[in-house]
Amino acid sequence: MSTPRRRLVRSTPPAAESHADQQHRLQKLRGRLDRERASLARWMARLRRAFHAVEKSQLRSRRLECQIARLEQ
Repeated sequence: MSTPRRRLVRSTPPAAESHADQQHRLQKLRGRLDRERASLARWMARLRRAFHAVEKSQLRSRRLECQIARLEQ
């Protein structure tokens, strides 16, 4: 091989975070977690309502189909 191998240039590892930086990062992450949990709770409430609406609709359809089948016989 006439061409030398490429050399990977890696940055130096980050310095250890100070305690204040770490606390700030933790606080931000906890805030994000709270927002995500609130968002999930809203979606779960919507999902629950939608699920029960679909369930009711299926029951009504099934009842109507049974009534029609009985009347046709």
